[in-house]
Order: sequence, then structure tokens, then C-alpha cells
Amino acid sequence: MSNASLLSYIGVMALVTYLIRLLPLVLFTKKITNNFLRSFLYYVPYAVLGAMTVPAIFTSTTYVTAAVLGGLTAVFFAYREKSLLFVAVAASAVVFISERIIEMIL
Repeated sequence: MSNASLLSYIGVMALVTYLIRLLPLVLFTKKITNNFLRSFLYYVPYAVLGAMTVPAIFTSTTYVTAAVLGGLTAVFFAYREKSLLFVAVAASAVVFISERIIEMIL
């Protein structure tokens, strides 16, 4: 790949990223008063985070069983309103330990 094409790819990506962030500021000058649209926009970040996180849980480990155990651990501690750091460390520890146990069995 030549330097010119690489720089053009980077430029196009930067332009698209900038436009995505700029257009809402330019197009929506008034406060949004529609309740449906406001509630929809309120939940979009959570939906996107879930769509990015859930597939990563199942593809980031060697064994699906360890991934399921780690995901259930994360859901359990998040439901009990533990801190984000605690949830992440607990889920990672469960995945690590369960992978070691599975490797000893197999």
C-alpha cells in the first residue's frame, strides 16, 4: 500500500468521523421535545454498549463455558450494584479460574 493511498484512507475516515459528530450540532439547534425521540436517544448508548460487549464476551475466551460463567458473574455483581472495577475484576477472575479448571479436566 502506498503512502498516498494510506493518507487518503486516513483522511476519509477523519472526515466521516468529524461529520458524524458535527451534523447533530448543526441540524438540531432547538431542544428536542418529542418524548419518544428523547427516550430513544437516552437508551442508544446502552444499546450500542450492549451490542459491542456481548459478542466480545463470547469470542474473547478459549472456552465458551468460561465466557458464560464470566458473563453471568458480571451480570450478578452488576445487578447487586457493585462498582465497575469490581465487576470487571470478578468476571475476569472467574474466567481465568474456570479456564484453568477446564484445561486440567481436558
